[in-house]
Amino acid sequence: MAEGDVREILVINVSRIGDTLLVTPAIRAIAAAYPGARLTFLGHPKRMEIMENLPFIARAGSITKRRAFWSGRLASGTRYDLAFVYGNDLPLIEYALRVAKKAVAWRQGVASIDNRLYKAVEPPGFQSAHSVVLQMALPAALGIRPAGHRLAYRVTDQEAAWAEGTLARDLPHGAGPVIGLQVASFPTKGYRDWPIGHFIALCRRVLSEYGRSHFLIFGGGLERERTRELHRQFPGSSTVYAGKLSLRQTAALMSRLDLYIGVDTGPTHIMGTFDIPLVALYHCYSPSRLIAPLEHPCLYAVDHPDLGKGACGPETPMGKISVDTVWECVRAALASRQRPVQMVP
Repeated sequence: MAEGDVREILVINVSRIGDTLLVTPAIRAIAAAYPGARLTFLGHPKRMEIMENLPFIARAGSITKRRAFWSGRLASGTRYDLAFVYGNDLPLIEYALRVAKKAVAWRQGVASIDNRLYKAVEPPGFQSAHSVVLQMALPAALGIRPAGHRLAYRVTDQEAAWAEGTLARDLPHGAGPVIGLQVASFPTKGYRDWPIGHFIALCRRVLSEYGRSHFLIFGGGLERERTRELHRQFPGSSTVYAGKLSLRQTAALMSRLDLYIGVDTGPTHIMGTFDIPLVALYHCYSPSRLIAPLEHPCLYAVDHPDLGKGACGPETPMGKISVDTVWECVRAALASRQRPVQMVP
């Protein structure tokens, strides 16, 4: 579509934290292709706040499959010139078809849907490329080129000030470096979790060399026992924020870290948006080449030692990643705020 024909754009992506962030490079590319257009993003009610304050999104709102079924049926509803729909939820695609002149989505194999799409894009093969590259397939169907592959998130000045004040209140005077820990993914991806005993051993290594270190323990309520056990081992050198903060509060604190260490999950993707040393651990079933932050200036991606050695499935234990391997990355990351990307086999 010609640039002048597009004044209002809609992007729909109802997904988890990580998958919401993984689409930000594609949205940036769409906005760059239509600089005079106003772009609206609709996402999961509990995730859409991730997209707030991004310079290439004019408005961020929420939508659900149920709400989508009833929305956009009145002539007075908002109308868009162009819509992009991620995922395979038919109510969301049908909503886009009602409210947009032209809609782009994955081919659904349903003639009544696919024939109405402006572009029905063939879904990419499973793990056929990096997740960010796969998301670019929808705008690429219109000839839109990438405008960078870096994930995007923006902390407001007010949030940054809150984070500074919170750390000044909660941390011992002179504590540092300040290290964030994300010990667990979500329940359906529990195979990505590094054993809590490994985290404890790693923290002991850190404290043996950086005695004033302080650990900020992030996460949700579901991993409460693991986060509490970690805190019990280092009561004077850690603060537990797991299950106590909003998503944006967590991100604000993360933006003030000296180092982050975490498994492959949503908060790790958020950290991928900050120029802060990041040590991320990846299971061989979902290796770093497919999911790690791209264009990050100081990433240390630790891949599972079984990667490339044959069959790997969710039953393959993350404990095979040794404390020694992660510790070497942590030492290198703490030695400098700016390090080249390193992939550790």
